[in-house]
Amino acid sequence: MTDYEPVIGLEVHAEMLTESKMFCACPVVDSTEAPPNTTICPVCTAQPGVLPVVNRQAVEYGIKVGLALGCTINDFNQFARKSYFYPDLPKGYQISQYEHPLASNGRLDIEVDGQTRRIGITRAHLEEDTGKNFHVGDCSLIDLNRAGVPLLEIVSEPDMRSVEEVEAYARKLRAILVYLGVNHGDMSKGVLRFEANISVRPVGTDEMNTRTEIKNLNSIRSLARASRYEIARQIKLVKSGGKVIQQTLGFNDDTGETTVQRSKEFADDYRYFPEPDLPPLLISRKLVATIEKTLPELPDAKRARFIDKLGLSPQDAGVLVADKANAEYFEATLKAGGDAKTVANWVTGELFKLMNAAGIEIGQVKVTPEALVALIKLVDVGTINTTTAKDVLAAMFETGRGADAIVKERGLAQISDNAALEAVIDKVLAANPETVQSYLGGKEASLGWLVGQVMKETRGQANASLVNRIMRERLDAMKA
Repeated sequence: MTDYEPVIGLEVHAEMLTESKMFCACPVVDSTEAPPNTTICPVCTAQPGVLPVVNRQAVEYGIKVGLALGCTINDFNQFARKSYFYPDLPKGYQISQYEHPLASNGRLDIEVDGQTRRIGITRAHLEEDTGKNFHVGDCSLIDLNRAGVPLLEIVSEPDMRSVEEVEAYARKLRAILVYLGVNHGDMSKGVLRFEANISVRPVGTDEMNTRTEIKNLNSIRSLARASRYEIARQIKLVKSGGKVIQQTLGFNDDTGETTVQRSKEFADDYRYFPEPDLPPLLISRKLVATIEKTLPELPDAKRARFIDKLGLSPQDAGVLVADKANAEYFEATLKAGGDAKTVANWVTGELFKLMNAAGIEIGQVKVTPEALVALIKLVDVGTINTTTAKDVLAAMFETGRGADAIVKERGLAQISDNAALEAVIDKVLAANPETVQSYLGGKEASLGWLVGQVMKETRGQANASLVNRIMRERLDAMKA
């Protein structure tokens, strides 16, 4: 156990799923697929004399997030110019918020190792995204399709004390954004990016030591790896008598190491001042109340309902609600007539196993909720047993065909005919006299082995409970 602990806060940049950009009418497109520089205009390319106009939908989406995170939605909002110079920032400054953000003083509860931790939310503020740099050989190219896309930056308090808490916070926040419909959560496309502020201190102290900031982490896996490396680096540095320097770091996914990019800026370095081209934004209580009524059932509430109303285990409920699409698939199976506990076992067990092996998400699965319920019903009525059903599900997953058709085509129906089973049982008993004597001598486990031989003989299609009963009757008759 180390005598140092990390102190971690996260800044999360979430692109808002609006139709147009933050300050102009240019459409928001997938910046990983759209041809470069095809959705730009004089405003988002910072031509002289142009004026920004605030995107109302982005503001309303930001309010939604603030409410979901228990924030105060501030009546008075003011945009500010944040000055810094990069090739992909056409104006030489970013329109953001600082002293007067949209939302502040919120919280997010996370669960790690069975313990609930409350992470404070400092603020959630609106700003515009930058363009993207592309390096081709000795050349650097700039695509401004993403420049001006609405961003909501969510800044946490430095309340996290482990990488596990960082992961839990990131996953929970991502889930909330997707549930709200304000961000689609596909981090591979850069629509959700993390920046970790990390320092270390002796366990048991309240020191707030010099921190570093790891920029532009576009996956939770990278966030965890980078945080783990940086914590270890800082502890080693401090223990050896060195000092942590406040710096901005990058993370190399190939080497798993953080690298220095530049000295960390302070707020004064950005020279914030009110954006002169935008008047203060005044948020009415009526608008906030209207938006609050539109909030959907969020992950914590859905998890509680799954446990209290449907009888799911906390673990199954947590796994299902962690991803909105998974929760929707599960609820669709209930509407199709599935039993909650049974469906949860199939979805979180066999279906997720197939999805993980194929590397796909629930939206790409060929097995519809109705088809899964139909498969489960074949087990319930005894047409097939659970072992066969798993094989059938694999075939359904691969082909998209229904369970009934696969069972008929492959002759997988469960054997429940007494006479047919008795013939196989008699054959197994005759072939294994020593095991029969073992059972007759009091070794109960021998019964299970003999039943297993019948299942093997029938390629798993025998009705296991019926085999068990008949086998026991046969053996007990020999005792008499």
